[in-house]
Amino acid sequence: MQKLANALFLLTVSLTLVGCSGHPPRITTQPSNQTVTAGQTATFLVVGGTPTLSYQWQKGSTPVPGATGASYTTPPASTFDDGSKYSVVVRNDAGSVTSNPATLTVIAGPTDVLTYHNDIARTGQNLTETSLTPGNVNSASFGKLGFYPVDGLVDAEPLYASKVPVPNNGTHNLLIVPTENDSVYAFDADSGATIWHVSLLQTAETPALDPICGPNAPVIGVTSTPVIDRTRGPNGAVYVVAMSATAEFGPHFQRLHALDLALGTELFGGPAEIQATYPGTGDNTDGTNVVFDPSLYRERAALLSLNGNIYTSWASHCDFRPYTGWIMAYSASTLTQTSVLNITPNGYQGGIWMSGAGLAADSLGNIYFADANGDFGSTFDSRGFPSNGDYGNAFMKLSTSAGLAVSDFFEMDNEASENAADADLGSGGAMVLPDLNDASGNTVHLAVTAGKDWDLYVVNRDSMGKFSANNANIYQELEGAFPGGVFSAPAYFNNTVYFGSVGSPILAFTVSNAKLSSTPAAHTANSFAYPGASPSISANGPVNGIVWAVENGSTAVLHAYNATNLNELYNSNQNLQRDQFGPGNKFITPTIANGKVFVGTTNGVAVFGLLPTTN
Repeated sequence: MQKLANALFLLTVSLTLVGCSGHPPRITTQPSNQTVTAGQTATFLVVGGTPTLSYQWQKGSTPVPGATGASYTTPPASTFDDGSKYSVVVRNDAGSVTSNPATLTVIAGPTDVLTYHNDIARTGQNLTETSLTPGNVNSASFGKLGFYPVDGLVDAEPLYASKVPVPNNGTHNLLIVPTENDSVYAFDADSGATIWHVSLLQTAETPALDPICGPNAPVIGVTSTPVIDRTRGPNGAVYVVAMSATAEFGPHFQRLHALDLALGTELFGGPAEIQATYPGTGDNTDGTNVVFDPSLYRERAALLSLNGNIYTSWASHCDFRPYTGWIMAYSASTLTQTSVLNITPNGYQGGIWMSGAGLAADSLGNIYFADANGDFGSTFDSRGFPSNGDYGNAFMKLSTSAGLAVSDFFEMDNEASENAADADLGSGGAMVLPDLNDASGNTVHLAVTAGKDWDLYVVNRDSMGKFSANNANIYQELEGAFPGGVFSAPAYFNNTVYFGSVGSPILAFTVSNAKLSSTPAAHTANSFAYPGASPSISANGPVNGIVWAVENGSTAVLHAYNATNLNELYNSNQNLQRDQFGPGNKFITPTIANGKVFVGTTNGVAVFGLLPTTN
């Protein structure tokens, strides 16, 4: 039986072809409004006849890439899709007709955190939190509940899957925690009991030492945040990239694993060895292709699950050459490689770091990310794209409908000096904003990012701006917004964008008429040392918003702020004896689910929540 989480909601459009050949189609049954739960898909179906028809589905007025068949299945819906309108243009040789729009309503489902920052847009918001409120998150009623130890550094954001049936072991809320020791743990999120623990190492292997930075570098196992697909395999699948080696300067391996969510066993014949070539003469070329050498790369950015594929992206070690910028796609059902793109194939560098943030995506299947230092082509084709295909230090948009391809980009006008000064864009994460209306009532599709160069960049996803003098074609730029630079990911809630830059408070920029406020509307009273903070949001729909952030340092600190004004509600130093959880770990993003806050550390996960009451 097909799982409820993968249920299909059919919007049927019946077509009657009137008269003989030469007449355009006529729609006799318009699509109906539908309601789905967040995380489910909706399938739109057209029933037609002869003569031959062609179709183009559209979301609002925007054609959906690749949606040109008689049916269209959306990506898993998020709350961003609530209120979206879908229609279809049907054509034959005699003309075309467009259906009436159908409204898609998306309601909150069970509390799951299955991917970095909660959704493919990377907003960081959990809108189903009913227990934690600004009224009860304080040092008297909220604090550390426990600590789940693991065998290594937790650099990935812990993931949460609710109510998972485990064969012969009941039903559990699972917390999935990978480590740099090449382990993955599944804890009962409430009791801390280990449900399963697996090592991703093969015979005679160890976690890798950085082959360039030397033997004193921390070991490298699982660095990036995995992604969970609850519809795959018998119990759901956890996709993880792990690095290992047989010796410090011996063979190194990068592998994509698919682990059974309930059992931890390998699925789909995995793991898959990650290997790739791409046409080009850049770093590590064989004269015809640039070659992916697993010893030269580290998978830092979080994995992305999108339309049946798992997307990986690659950074280097210590920013030393030779390396280039890779993005790869693998089938979620077979682990076979389905597409490869290199964004500096005839140059150098171009790693994808984003301080652990994930490749972002929109509901049309486009991918967005900030690229680091690297060669940028100096000549352009007729479309304004670099002729040599090199996009170092750019804000990128990739299409996925026919394999990975660059479809748009923004490059700052001073990219050469930024590269020379190591002031690239790629230290910060990218985030897709929900559809917004500008002052004229037009729908605008935006994305934001920021990096080392102090500026906040807002792009129109339909026309990102490419390369122009004085950044003339960018949608909005806030110069000097972050004097310490950004080494973190932003978050979004209730028409507000939150950034935590280095040496500064968390700043809240309000969104009005599809523009960010030119100055912050609110800020925290405290500042965050390197690397700043990647905030997460908990809320019950549009109310009870709380901004959560972890402060790095010799003693790490969990902070909670009222999302409306960024007044502090709680921090773990207020009751140090009870709530202290060890030294900080950079780039950590807190996970909020089902009344608890989970924070990765150097040797485990600290668990916070409402304290037990006593009579």
